[in-house]
Amino acid sequence: MGDCFLEKEHLKEGHSQLLVKLTKDEKVISWAACDNPPSQMPTVWDICSTVRKEKVDFLPELPGFSLNPVYEDDHLKREWGIFLGFLKKYNRVAVSKPGVYEAYILPPHGDSSIATVLYRGKAPNACPITGIAASETSSLPRLLTVDASNSNLIEDKIAPTQQCREVDEDSSCDLKVRGSNGFGNSLGPSRSVERNFATAHPSYLKTLGQAHSSWIFGAIAELVDNSRDAKATKLEVDISMVYSITVDKDIPMLSVIDDGHGMHHEDIQRMISFGRGQPKTDDSDHIGKYGIGFKTGAMRLGKDALVLTQTTNSRSIAFLSQLLNEGNDNLEIPIVSYRRIGQYMEVDKNVQNEDAAKYYLKIIKTHSPFDKYLIGEKVGLFGVNGTGTQIYIWNLDKWGTSYSLEWKYGMSGGSSFHQGGIYISSRRIRSRPGQISKVVPLDYSLKPYLEVIFLDPRMKIYVQGSLVKSRPLAKSLNKTSVENGEILKKPVQLTLGFSQLEWEQANCGIFLYWHGRLIEAYKRVGSMIHNGDCGRGIIGVIDVTKLMDDDDGHVWVHNNKQGFQDCEAYAKLEEWLGERVDEYIDKYVDKIQLRKGNAQYKPDHEWVQCNKCRKWRKMSSDFDSKTLPDEWFCYMKPFNGRCEVPEEVESGLITISTKHHGGHTKDSTESSNGVPEKAATKSQGTGIVTSSESEDDDDDEEEALPPFKRPRASLKRRCKKSWRVF
Repeated sequence: MGDCFLEKEHLKEGHSQLLVKLTKDEKVISWAACDNPPSQMPTVWDICSTVRKEKVDFLPELPGFSLNPVYEDDHLKREWGIFLGFLKKYNRVAVSKPGVYEAYILPPHGDSSIATVLYRGKAPNACPITGIAASETSSLPRLLTVDASNSNLIEDKIAPTQQCREVDEDSSCDLKVRGSNGFGNSLGPSRSVERNFATAHPSYLKTLGQAHSSWIFGAIAELVDNSRDAKATKLEVDISMVYSITVDKDIPMLSVIDDGHGMHHEDIQRMISFGRGQPKTDDSDHIGKYGIGFKTGAMRLGKDALVLTQTTNSRSIAFLSQLLNEGNDNLEIPIVSYRRIGQYMEVDKNVQNEDAAKYYLKIIKTHSPFDKYLIGEKVGLFGVNGTGTQIYIWNLDKWGTSYSLEWKYGMSGGSSFHQGGIYISSRRIRSRPGQISKVVPLDYSLKPYLEVIFLDPRMKIYVQGSLVKSRPLAKSLNKTSVENGEILKKPVQLTLGFSQLEWEQANCGIFLYWHGRLIEAYKRVGSMIHNGDCGRGIIGVIDVTKLMDDDDGHVWVHNNKQGFQDCEAYAKLEEWLGERVDEYIDKYVDKIQLRKGNAQYKPDHEWVQCNKCRKWRKMSSDFDSKTLPDEWFCYMKPFNGRCEVPEEVESGLITISTKHHGGHTKDSTESSNGVPEKAATKSQGTGIVTSSESEDDDDDEEEALPPFKRPRASLKRRCKKSWRVF
């Protein structure tokens, strides 16, 4: 058994070597060279046990290779001799479990120092080596899948002596071997061309995290996007302290928990794969496109992440860890999957066997704070028939000696001033052309960012246990103007207006959304760029999905979803936005007048959101939403209706509101729905439809102050308009 390896002192052409380190109880036995080992064999082997040779009667059926000692000094030479002498004297076999393999080291016959290694197991994305029984390989799960068409990972040269399957499951290569010695080593040259496939070194996880190196909230947004794509109605983002047995102390752990539809085994495999094709979905609001969001987000936030997901008939656990893979040459990502049988969950033997599941669970428990009790506690959050996904991230990113994120726990039953939150430790403002304000809360506070992250907010989001009060920007403006146009033969619509909150914070700019998700905030265009105070308080909202998604499938959005690529469509968009903003400033900035004793840009309408049906209800402009309770429902005042009542939809007509005073206007040309009865006109030479304001507005105004003069910067804020979202 294994005698055919004893004479192979030198490599044959086409063979490969791998240098491995043998250890026992964390002490080095020796270094050794593996002669033509299987693909993705780890480089550190720890001898976990020795067994009598007669107890492993299946060894003759296994493939193998030779193990040639490499001595660094006389001490290692002696250790290697003692190790082999022990195996010979007691007729034993040394057992190691490197990666997904089980390796059995047999001593040589006679005075040779070359040992024999027999193994069983299957490398990820590799076809069986000749001589391995199908029952031994089909039950082991794949640890890592790579979409080679979309990857720039380090290439791994696959030996032509192995019959392999291509990463893309729709096609396979036809590499064949002329003959086999029964242990998986070719005895003749390959007939076909050598193929190269992509693998991932563990250091690539750090590289992925750099996608959000400039702004860590972009990493959290990736996880929020996944929850929205999973049709979650509730999302909780929280940082809390947990005990870690590996470091014997409490450590902070970030959790992102949703009640979406969860993921099956195939879904979670795609989630941990490095790149994939664009999803086939008819959902216009689907955000995920690149297949890297979870990896880039999780690895920016911390070094280790565990995913626990449940569907109506399955449950899976995946472990993505930088610390687990330290010292490895290839990335190992344990996955354990279960299927529901009645009211029980059992290991899904269609994707792995019991031994593989136990092996990966042991890895998770050893290298994470999750023991069986904590896993059971988290599974209990799903309920009996609940679905969803839970993501836990620890070894969080550092900012000097502290963490990049700060967190505060809210007080139960306290006021809005005692609610919890998550903040960026540096409190730095993001760089924008023309930016002068130092008060941009969404740049360093998570709740203000999540208030505006979605164009049409429906999902309940909690941060540190506090409900995020969504702020639909397009519905919170004064002197609202809706501008329609066409760029590169694609329609665009821009909503412009004044925001009291942004005026007080000296902010302005355009909020650009793509598939309903905020990509750029406070983008200054036109005269806003060159005059820091020009357009103060003016906010624009636009969805550029149709413009930035080409008909040929190309997407002009950065893969971190924090900006757009430099392209013709984006350049034309900037030009068009600048023209529209300058027209708005010329038309309205110098004409705005204030009522006596009220220096506010009051929204044209108040909107509140039901805490049950999540529909937005339109109120009059003189209604104060601050008088409503934190949990407001449709049956309550002032709506006094039912959740079944359809949500009022904004008119598709181009609308510029006339001047309102306490919700009342004397303009006889305005209809009951707030749309002027005068027909819209077409701007000459632009092809952009706008609406004209009544020229008689000044005659209909109530008693007004002289034309608006900007108050001093130190003017005390009268009222901060907040939208109630329930």
